[in-house]
This record gives sequence, structure tokens and C-alpha cells, in this order.
Amino acid sequence: MKIAIVGTGAVARGNYLPFLAGQADVTLSYFSRTREKAEACARDFGGRVYDSLRALVDDAPDAVLLLTNETTRDAAATALLDAGPVKRLFFEKPLVAQHGQAQVCEGDFTRAAALLARAEGAGVQTAMVFNYRFFAQSQRARRIVAERNFGPLQQATLLVHFACWSHCIDLLHLFGGRAATITALAGDAGQAGDVAAAFTLVQGATGTILGTGGTDFSLALYDMTLCFAHGMLRFRDLDGTLEVYENGSRYAETHALIPNHSRWHQYDASFEQALGAYLDSIRADAPPPVPGLAGVVELQFEAALRRAVAERRPVDVQGEFPLPMLGVRV
Repeated sequence: MKIAIVGTGAVARGNYLPFLAGQADVTLSYFSRTREKAEACARDFGGRVYDSLRALVDDAPDAVLLLTNETTRDAAATALLDAGPVKRLFFEKPLVAQHGQAQVCEGDFTRAAALLARAEGAGVQTAMVFNYRFFAQSQRARRIVAERNFGPLQQATLLVHFACWSHCIDLLHLFGGRAATITALAGDAGQAGDVAAAFTLVQGATGTILGTGGTDFSLALYDMTLCFAHGMLRFRDLDGTLEVYENGSRYAETHALIPNHSRWHQYDASFEQALGAYLDSIRADAPPPVPGLAGVVELQFEAALRRAVAERRPVDVQGEFPLPMLGVRV
């Protein structure tokens, strides 16, 4: 299996290449605007460096992992698609954020939607990382909701550090579906300041979300409560405590890490799980575990929130920010 890496910075070296280099059936290739960085990756993890995107594409990789900074990802993806057809394209998160992940704007959604439409129109299968879906607690929560018949999501409350912002919005979509309306306010610090929003989801749930950069990084980076028709879940931090409450039961369950595991061990493991699932989908010639559209849906939520802040009114998310491919699984 040929895996091509575009963007060979700290994210690629720290979160992707150690796992990929350990896969017996994977061969690696690289392209970076700074060739020295690509050569360092080839030296440390094996593989071949190409001088251009066209040469990389001509090698016919089974998938291209686009791991550039989010501020340049749209330009990099466009250049890659200009270079020639690729089979599969995998994106880091957020899909597009020209001013950084804490300052997503409406234009980021527009560009991401156009980019995905172009890729999939050319027959390119797209995928996202969203590795928080692969935390052990996230996986456990999904099993509990399904196996214990928790029913549909009814309410959600989220407190999120911006470092986890796009991931937590994706988890909200995973458990409750797309947003219908959003009303929001921002703090005095401007677009990068704290934001508070109330929302409804298409499937009928209501909720609130507070985004902040002010929470101390040593504390829990997010706290999410999901109330379903027949039970409630509460998540904290990077694969931290999961509390489970079932309607009609006198007892709650608490699942927590044993003391010799840290949240950063779990964070690293979530990348391995996400990448392993993605490679397995390639081996089976199956759809990716997290489709590229999930990245556009996440930006749709953020774009609507920013418009609600700017215009001081409720925003009709699906009406004002329509998705190009409504039938695709998110």
C-alpha cells in the first residue's frame, strides 16, 4: 500500500509517521515545500521524497494524507488536485481555517465545500482524521447508546477549549446529527475570544456550547453532557472520565483511566486507532471511517455560529449554509 504525505511538519512526525512506518504493507512517499523536512522524514521513517506534487501523484499512491497547516490546507489541496488525479485524499482537521483553528470564518466553509465538491466530482474519495471519535471512551459511549437503546439525543451541553473545538463539534454531530439553528454571542476579545451559542439540531435536540481559549491547559479541555431519551452520558477531557446514567436506574457508572495512563498517552493512541481504521478501509476498498464531508459539516457549524455573532440573530444553518452532498454519511 502506497501512502503519500504532503506536509512533513511536527504533526506528521509526531502523530502519523511513527504508526505508518510500523505497518509492514505500507510504503511512504513525501512532498514538502521545504525539502529538507521531507528528507528528514525519509531518513527517520523510510520512504522516498519527490520534488513536486505532480511527481508524487504520478507514483499512483493509494492515498494522500494532507497534513499541512490548516491555514494553507486549501491551497495545498487545490495544488494537489491540479497536479493530477488521486484515489483517496485524507485531511487533518479542521479541513480549512485560513486564520487558524480558533478563528474560522464563513469563507473557510465556502472554500471547504467547494474543495470537497471538486474532489469528489473527480472521483476522489475524501476522509477526515477526527481522532476523538477513536478515543476508548467515545467508542464505549457509542456502544452504550446503541446496545442499551438510549434513543435519540434530546439535549447537549458543551464547554470546550479551542484546542479541542473542531473535534467536539464533530462529536456533537456524531451523536446528534447536523445543526438546524444557532444563536450566539462573543466576548470582547473579538473573533478569537470566548463564544457562547445555543443551538437546535435537525433531529430535534437542543443545546448550548461555550468555546474558550482561557481554560488552563492543565485542566480538562472539554466537558460534554449528552442527554438522550433513555439515558445520559458525560465526557471529560482527552479520553478522560465517562459517566453513564440510565433512566430508571438507581446507579451510575463511571469509567476512568487507571493511574498509570495519561491523557496524552490516550491522545497518541487515538491517532493510531484512527489511522488503523483508515488503512483497514483502504485494504478492504471500503468507505473511510470518517468521510470528508464530516469536515465540511464541522465548518458549517462554525460558519453559522460566526454569522450569528456578527449579525446578532438566529441563523438557519442548513438554509444559509447548504451542503453540496446531503446524501453522504457524516
